Parts: sequence; C-alpha cells; structure tokens
Amino acid sequence: MGQAADRRHLAHLVERHRVDNGRSFRLSRVDPGDTGGFASKEEAAPLLARGVERLEEMQERLYAQNSQALLLIFQAMDAAGKDSTIKHVMSGVNPQGCQVYSFKVPSAEELDHDFLWRTTRCLPERGRIGIFNRSYYEETLIVRVHPELLDRERLSPRNRGVKIWRQRFEDINAFERYLQRNGTVILKFFLYVSKREQRRRFLERLDERDKTWKFSADDVRERQHWSQYMRAYEDMIRHTAAPHAPWYVVPADHKWITRLIVAEAIVQTLDGMKLVFPAVDSRARAQLKSARKLLER
Repeated sequence: MGQAADRRHLAHLVERHRVDNGRSFRLSRVDPGDTGGFASKEEAAPLLARGVERLEEMQERLYAQNSQALLLIFQAMDAAGKDSTIKHVMSGVNPQGCQVYSFKVPSAEELDHDFLWRTTRCLPERGRIGIFNRSYYEETLIVRVHPELLDRERLSPRNRGVKIWRQRFEDINAFERYLQRNGTVILKFFLYVSKREQRRRFLERLDERDKTWKFSADDVRERQHWSQYMRAYEDMIRHTAAPHAPWYVVPADHKWITRLIVAEAIVQTLDGMKLVFPAVDSRARAQLKSARKLLER
C-alpha cells in the first residue's frame, strides 16, 4: 500500500476498535493478536513516526490555545504494555504540556475519600494532556474481583452489595460527562493482551536481568482470576463507553500495533478539537510593532 492508502487503512482500523456504545460489546469479538492487516513492525514504523510527529504539532496548539484539555486513560492486565505504549507514543510531546500519573494501591488518605477523589486531584489543566496509567476504573475491576478490598473503604452497608457496580458506572458516566462539558476530552484505552502472551512476557521478565525488576509474584497470582477480570472488563466497557468518552479496545499481543492504534486515535481526536494558535488582535499587533521598533534601535 502507498502512504495515503496506509493512512486510510489505519483510520479504518482505529474506528474498528472504537467502542462508543457498549450495549452490544463482546470482548470475545476482539482478537488480542490482531495486527490489522499490517505485515510487520517495519511496515508500521513510518506511520507511527508520522503519528508521533503530528501529535507533537497538535500538542503545541493545544497548549497555546489553552481552552481545552485531553485526558488519556490506560487500563490493562499486567504486562500488556501500558508503560511502553505511553513512552513511545508520547515521545515527542513537550513535558511542560503533559502530566502522567500512575495509580497503585490507595493510601490511607485516599481510602478516607470517595473513590473518584484521588484521580480528580490529578486532572489535566486546560492546554495540557493528562495521562492516567490505571485510574478510577480500578474501582470497578480489582475490587470487583476481590470484593474483600471494599472493607478498606469503610462503606456503609446500604452502599454495598451487587448494586454497587451499577452505581459506580452511573457515577463515572456522570463524572465524565461533567468533564466533557467543561472542556476535557476523554479517550480510554483497554490494552487487550492474551493470557498466553502475558505468560510469555512474565517468563521474559524472569529470564532477562534488565527486566526482572518488573516482575511481581502478585501478578502471577492475579492470573488465577483471569476469567473474572475479563468479565469485569467487558462489563466496564459495556456500561461506560459513550460518544463523549469512548473506549478503544486495542490488541496488545504485538506492541507495535498497539502503539500505532493508540497514536492514531489520539491524533484523530486532537484533529477533531479544531486546535489553532490564538489570533493576534489589533491591540496586540500594535504592541508587537512597538516592541520591534525598540529591538531595532
């Protein structure tokens, strides 16, 4: 394929993995090993490079315009490639216009607040890109698979039970609608890795000295709950995918296609935000003219 045809094909691929109405979504319809018709990492590399370049250009406009923000949420099982995807896709972004937060086990202070509190404090300012490596969605995933973790949140009995997940989905939907109405555009990525590929990556971490530090025995124990996690992820996407806050269910068995799809989804979104550099009015032009005269003296 030529460059133009490659870009059209990539745009179609991104649209295929976008979920903005989750009612009919089924995780079983997504192949984590899918490469979207691209034959190799080498074939995709020029498109990824162009995506990173375009992202750099549009991030500068977002920062200059200072009227909107972009929030990127990444969720996945361990070893799906969240860190490396963020690293490669955002490699050209000016650090001054980007904020990255990783959310791990909640602290005592965080557990004393509502489940949205710790992430709300980290929302991006206008003009910036915020990245959540895990997010408030953990409160519909790990605590659903391990409901005993809810005990730490000290919820009243009337706020426990099976209805808690439906209520949290409702709260998240209302929260994301609120953010959208106040100028924050939201993209959510579920990096879908297969259980087999996760196992291969875990073994790689054990075998390669420079990757061993990433390994945790807890990650292996969580594999025992794989089916429960997949049901939780599917239910999460079905109940929280919306046109104003879509999910992208991205195949993650091949990291190069993951990065390509994520980069293109972000570029498409920024392009749709109609970002422009602020116009210079007549008063500002007069000030610039005076400044030029002073400099030329």
